[in-house]
This record gives sequence, structure tokens and C-alpha cells, in this order.
Amino acid sequence: MSQEQQKDIKPKKKQTKKKKKQNKSPRLHIDGTFMGYRRGLTTQKTGTSLIKIIGVSTRKESEWYLGKKVAYVYNASRHHNGSNVRTIWGKITSAHGNSGIVRAKFKRNLPAIAMGKKVRVMMYPSNL
Repeated sequence: MSQEQQKDIKPKKKQTKKKKKQNKSPRLHIDGTFMGYRRGLTTQKTGTSLIKIIGVSTRKESEWYLGKKVAYVYNASRHHNGSNVRTIWGKITSAHGNSGIVRAKFKRNLPAIAMGKKVRVMMYPSNL
């Protein structure tokens, strides 16, 4: 090899293991999806929202979540109190069918634009 070629070859950097960041506190929610409103063939009841919780696939599994808090977090266009992040809070009231979907009532009804978006199902209040 000529000297020019040796200059072009860069020495390999030592690979260091990256440390994983440790969260200061554990995550206290599970993601869910707002699927729509409770409805019949010709009517829909916008006061009750249907939530699909990730990892819940039976009615029996969904019963643990009854009474838990639910939050729909979204970004508004205007800042209020230094932030444009808003939250609509609700509570899981009952199971809906046999496939693990639950019903939830929110303080203000969720807007239709939120269908298919994520909601946070909190792990509290807990009976453990």
C-alpha cells in the first residue's frame, strides 16, 4: 500500500455499549384505540365510547379494567396555560361484547375526528 492509501483508511472506533435510559417512574398506562360510539342499527349513542385495549381479547380480561381512568390526549391549535396539549378524561364503565372491547364515558363526548386515534388507559384506581 502506498502512503496515500494508508491515510485514507480510518482507524476503527472502539464500540461502546450504549446504556439504556432508565425511566424515573414506570409507565402507568396502556394504549387503547377509540373505535367509535355505542350504536344500534339506526341510532348511535355518542355519550358512550368504545375502546379497544391492546392485549385484551376476551370479556374476562376486560373486566380488570372496569372503573379505570381513560385519557384522550390531543394537540389544540391555541396555547392555553403555556401548552397546546389538552386532555379529555373518562372512565371505563363496562365490557362490550365478548372480544375485549370496553365502554367508556368521558366528561365531554369524544369528537368524531378522534375515531381510530390512541387513548391512554390508566392502571389506576387499582384494587390490588
